[in-house]
Order: sequence, then C-alpha cells, then structure tokens
Amino acid sequence: MDFTLSAEQVAIREQISRICADFPDEYWLAKDREGVFPHDFHAAMAKGGWLGIAMPTEYGGGGLGIFEAALMMEAIAASGACMSGASALHMNIFGLNPVVIFGDEAQKQRFLPPLIAGQDKPCFAVTEPDVGLNTTQLKTRAERHNDRYVVHGQKMWISTAQVANKMLLLARTTPLDQVRRKTDGLTLFYTEIDRSKVEIRLIEKMGRHAVDSNMVFFDGFEIPMEDRIGEEGRGFQAILHGMNPERILIAAEAVGIGRAALRKASNYAKERRVFGRPIGQNQAIQHPLARNWAELEAAELMVWKAASLYDSGQECGAESNAAKYLAAEAGFRACETAVMTHGGMGYAQEYHVERYLRESLIPRIAPVSRELILSHIAERVLGQPKSY
Repeated sequence: MDFTLSAEQVAIREQISRICADFPDEYWLAKDREGVFPHDFHAAMAKGGWLGIAMPTEYGGGGLGIFEAALMMEAIAASGACMSGASALHMNIFGLNPVVIFGDEAQKQRFLPPLIAGQDKPCFAVTEPDVGLNTTQLKTRAERHNDRYVVHGQKMWISTAQVANKMLLLARTTPLDQVRRKTDGLTLFYTEIDRSKVEIRLIEKMGRHAVDSNMVFFDGFEIPMEDRIGEEGRGFQAILHGMNPERILIAAEAVGIGRAALRKASNYAKERRVFGRPIGQNQAIQHPLARNWAELEAAELMVWKAASLYDSGQECGAESNAAKYLAAEAGFRACETAVMTHGGMGYAQEYHVERYLRESLIPRIAPVSRELILSHIAERVLGQPKSY
C-alpha cells in the first residue's frame, strides 16, 4: 500500500499554499474582528480555477476527486485560514454534488459554470431549529402551485446566507403522515434567493466571524419548477450524495487547523526561553506536541482512505465518519496544546492560536456530532442495536 502523493497532488498543495501566502494570519485576524466575508480570498481561489476542483470538466471544473479536494481544503486550513477560509469555499466543493448527479443537463449548464467561476455564492439550507440532525422530520414546507412551489418555514445555522445569492434548499412537499417511508416527501431545490420573501438573521457566535451563520425565515418564497433538483419527494436521497464528501472535507480541514496550531506551538517552544533554556527542551512541552503530530498523521491517513474509497465508487460511510471523528479530535487537541504551550500569550489574539482553538470546535460539532458518529459505527460496523 503506497501513501505517497502523486506529483499532481503535491503540486495542488503547493499551488494552494502560494495563494494562501497572500492571506496570512493577520488577514484572517482582521476578518474575524470585523466579521466580514473574505471576498478577495474567494475571488483569488476562483481566479485560480479552484472552486470547481471536483466538478466535471465540461462545465468548467477540474474533474478531480474528493481526495484532491481534501488536500486543497487541508492546505487552506493549515495556512492559518482555518475554518474561516475553508467555510468560505466549502459549499462550492461538495454542496452541489446533488446537482451534478440528479440535475438535468439544462440545470447543470445553468448552475455549475457560474458557481465554478465564483460569480454565484451558494448556501445550504437543511437544518431546522426543532429538528437538528433528524432530517426526516423537517417542517419547512414547499407547496406546489401550478409551475412553482411556495415555501414557508424556518432554517437554522445556515452558513454564508448573508452573502449568498443562491440556496440549496431541502423542504417537505408531502406531509410526514402521508408518506410510506419517513425519508420520502422531501424535495431538493437550487434557486435564487428572493430577499423580499426570505428573512436572514445573523447568529452571533464564538468564532469564524468572517463567515456568517444565520436563522432563515421563509414567508411565501416562490421557487420555479425548473429549479427543482431530481424527483419531487426524493430530496433526502439526493442530499445523501453530499454527506460523505462533506465529512471527508471537514476532516481534512480539522487536520489542517491542527497542523497550523502545531507549527505555531513548535516554533514558539524553540524560541521561548525560561530559566535560561528554551521551553521546548522540557519533556512536558515536547511530549504533548509529539503526541499531536502522531494523532494528526493518523487522522490524515483515515481521511485519505475515506476519500480514496469515495472516489473509487466504494462504500465509505463508516470511514468518512471515522475520519471526521478522529480528525476533529486531533485538531482540537493540537489547538488546545498550542494555547497551553504559549502560556499567557496563547490567550492573546496577536499569537493567533486562540482563534485556531475557537474555530477547531466547529469540526467537533458539525455537520454531525461525535456521539452520532460513534453510534453509526457501533451499529453499521459492529452490529449493535440501533440506539436512536
């Protein structure tokens, strides 16, 4: 088994790192303080053709796999951009996979090129306040009226909705008590956001202030029939095609955040002198850093395995979830260690590791909790009875 990256894959990392060098820690600290979307970073990635890295070439994409996309997202996070940089692009990389798979040719021609060129900014509207991860219980409804659907309801924790002009929306088109299976009756749409019918309220949060999170309210929001993706009532099956790639990419980003934190902490440990010696000479500093390195390396290998399985068309649910779990834990521990290695200065914004720590919590929480991942593996891999 060979884990050596190809020359093309190494080149992807190097090219992404060169772009990210123009957006150093100070840039991301400023964006975090201001709470402003990194439009210039998004534009730079679009100019380089990276927004469509895993999209089909016939629509302007790179035609590469989730493996290469994961390498890209890890490199972005590892640059110090962390989740602020990754989340600014995240939806472009995996979010429209259902359109690629289930959209008709006219929809692909209409939707994919502007996304890849960076002209469209999408958001992903699935989660609801009273539903959480129990997606089959969604309450937002889309009622069909002749050649359009009319949407009423509410979504929660919708990233980039403040700056997005497009929305991938999952809504109920058949009441839950009228479907044969609980996964039926949900329909997927990709459409323009009409802000006269959609109210978007910012959620003030702990970190990643550069990329907004929102509550979204729909009151008579109309969607034309041609913006429905796939069959009516089959939207749940459609979004499943984005879930494993999302977990893989989140995992890669968590590894990247951990690598950024480990680099900062290791450099500080070599430079900071206390009692006439560098603090990195002390095993109490050395050992946690070495443990972080080992954990990040192991997590990355699981990311690579999951991505390779996905790209080869094999089942990868357990591996994608395991990659997300292991990487999120390893990334968080590396960030925590980085803060503690810096001591009091780890609490200071100018050293950046406190921002890394705040953003490292995102992969632990989203898009699925650690506990649900462990339940999934226990049931699907180990054959334990269903717990929820």
